[in-house]
Amino acid sequence: MTEETPGFDEKPDVPSGATSDDAEPKAAPSSEGAAPAGDAAAAQVAGLTAQLDQVRTALGERTADLQRLQAEYQNYRRRVERDRITVKEIAVASLLTELLPVLDDIGRARDHGELVGGFKSVAESLESVAAKMGLQQFGKEGEPFDPTIHEALMHSYAPDVTETTCVAILQPGYKFGERNLRPARVAVAEPQPGATPADKDSTSGDAADGKESGGPEEG
Repeated sequence: MTEETPGFDEKPDVPSGATSDDAEPKAAPSSEGAAPAGDAAAAQVAGLTAQLDQVRTALGERTADLQRLQAEYQNYRRRVERDRITVKEIAVASLLTELLPVLDDIGRARDHGELVGGFKSVAESLESVAAKMGLQQFGKEGEPFDPTIHEALMHSYAPDVTETTCVAILQPGYKFGERNLRPARVAVAEPQPGATPADKDSTSGDAADGKESGGPEEG
């Protein structure tokens, strides 16, 4: 008689109605670890957003500073250029003012017929250079008297003028750009006192009417 020994394939007793999966304990899901991870991510996003706002603010401030510096530099350049032009104009005007007596002598020599030969060539070259530098002569006979550009040295009355008029140019005036270097020295004439163009027209009109009508009617 032999004894039966239990084999290694035997399974432990399992209650009826239960499966093998129920026999093994399951690990419960851990929700406590997921919550701290989400809070950390949200905090990190909030920190990055705050840093981004700070960077944007700093960028706006630096941009405004750069624009202000650029505007100041442009104003500085314009001011320097304006001052440079002003200094140049003052220097040229000063030089041309010193040349005016020489130009007066040339004009008198021309009026007397003494501008001949080599002197004429030199004089014309000097006048050409002065004109290229911007010197302009003004003052003509017959133009209305303007106290801002004319200086009256002689005064008279004339029946053929209707306003104060320059009848003779004693010395021409000169200007450089908008600068008057010297006024034109002139002789002026004014209308006769008490005589107006309207009075002259009415007198001449009455005389003409008398001639056309043949004078007063004879009774």
